[in-house]
Amino acid sequence: MANASGASRQARSSRRHASVGDRVFDTLNYVFLTLLMVVTLYPFLNTLAVSLNAASDSIKGGIHLWPRQFSGENYKFVFNEATIYNATLISVLRTVIGTIVTVFASAMVAYTISRQEYVLRKVVTIAFIVTMYINGGLIPNYLLIRDLGLINSFWVYILPGIIGVFNLIIIRSFIEQLPESVIESARIDGAGDFRTFINIVFPLCLPVLATVALFTAVYQWNSWFDVFLYNSSNVKLSTLQYELQKILQNSNTTSSAETAFANSSSGASIKVSPLSIRATMTIVAAVPMIVVYPFLQKYFVKGMTVGGVKG
Repeated sequence: MANASGASRQARSSRRHASVGDRVFDTLNYVFLTLLMVVTLYPFLNTLAVSLNAASDSIKGGIHLWPRQFSGENYKFVFNEATIYNATLISVLRTVIGTIVTVFASAMVAYTISRQEYVLRKVVTIAFIVTMYINGGLIPNYLLIRDLGLINSFWVYILPGIIGVFNLIIIRSFIEQLPESVIESARIDGAGDFRTFINIVFPLCLPVLATVALFTAVYQWNSWFDVFLYNSSNVKLSTLQYELQKILQNSNTTSSAETAFANSSSGASIKVSPLSIRATMTIVAAVPMIVVYPFLQKYFVKGMTVGGVKG
């Protein structure tokens, strides 16, 4: 108790004797961070307010952090689309399967090119890096996907991007910083390359793998252009982002700023506008990633910090 009270008195004494410059710096720092938080949160909160506001009132403008006329019609209109639920399921499956496969495959290749005994590791690494700067273009890519038989297939979302070069470099840099003695001890115990990777390297790489998983999941969840290119004729393989994009396109092509759309299932009329639909779509698309990110944040920061030390 005496030590605790002494430490408390010392802390108060330190605060009293803090220089004017330190107090000014702390005040400016708090003000800057507060402004940064406001600037960061305001667009999302404003979009949320617009999505929850009546469309007929939203077009007047002047909505900031709170809906002026609360209404759930915007969300009702979006979720009344017949294809939205199947598209959501496809997006979830695409994100989960694509993330797992991409992370595992990228980690295996990164482990291979990180090993000193692999004589072709520099050549293979350069070959991967070259693909970041040289691309065949949209038409050759489409022809390749067609010849592989991936048109109108779910796997067109997974296989073409199974190895991401940026992710590969991050994971390889992380693996190269692991203690070599750990891998050597596994070899002495008789473990082969695959067993060493599964039992030793993979668990140690969880921070950087969580970082790559977050990158991949965001890409898979937000992607819609590949749906347009390869699966636009197959409604059963449409994703949430593509269906939302079609809703927005339809609302933007209307002649007036506010249009009454008929609900196909109930016949009720719902008033929406391109502005309200755009805000609602933004919230619907962003919420899943916002929910997932806090669980990966600590791994994300550690993975980016440690994995980015070496190139």
